[in-house]
Amino acid sequence: MEEKQEKKVFSRPKCLTDVTFSFCGGCGHGIAHRLVAEAIDHFGIREDTIAVSPVGCAVFLYNYFDIDTVEAPHGRAPAVATGIRRALKDKWILVYQGDGDMAGIGTSEIIHCANRGENLSVIFINNTTYGMTGGQMAPTTLLGQKTTTTPYGRDFRSDGYPIKITELIAQMDAPAFVARVSLDSLANIKKAKRIIRQALETQIKHLGFSLVEVLSPCPTDWGMTPSQARERIEKEMIPYYPLGILKEKREMDHY
Repeated sequence: MEEKQEKKVFSRPKCLTDVTFSFCGGCGHGIAHRLVAEAIDHFGIREDTIAVSPVGCAVFLYNYFDIDTVEAPHGRAPAVATGIRRALKDKWILVYQGDGDMAGIGTSEIIHCANRGENLSVIFINNTTYGMTGGQMAPTTLLGQKTTTTPYGRDFRSDGYPIKITELIAQMDAPAFVARVSLDSLANIKKAKRIIRQALETQIKHLGFSLVEVLSPCPTDWGMTPSQARERIEKEMIPYYPLGILKEKREMDHY
């Protein structure tokens, strides 16, 4: 009998280093890293891509991506990325931020970067908590969610409501592509892969600012197993943060 030829269907993206992720078990950052890396490989732009990551779990990007990276102060990645974009017009700029970092500490930076329509791509990881610093309430923390700073659950009367930063950016005139995806299931991960690639393509076509919010599990700070964390995204996060493309421009504005 002829031996069956094995076909390789899964391998490490070229622009990821051969380093084991140090993220907690069940964390979504590893999946998000792979999807971003696959998008970069798809367009063959590894040598011309510069990533900017700030303080928080996102900062470890420089260990895992075999591309040029810049570490920004907490919340300031969009400002740093803007400077790189203005100075190096022939490069592709990727910003990778968590929700506490972007929607809290760096609210001003991301809002004004989006409003200027800077031609760069932002990956926004939303796990409804300050992951690295101990699990405090973030701007995205859901009502009733218990954190180290809301031990009885987030209360709108004292803590306000969760901020839908992606909706805020989508209603602006300048942004070209704004979407929200999730890592809770294989089907949604496949959709996330396609949309992250689309965000990068928006920049390559010089259409302007693009942002993809990624609903991501944080089993450690949520006090859950990875399976429970996945279910929480499906049952609690997606109803409040609905998935889909919120804004899409197919050509550059002319004024």
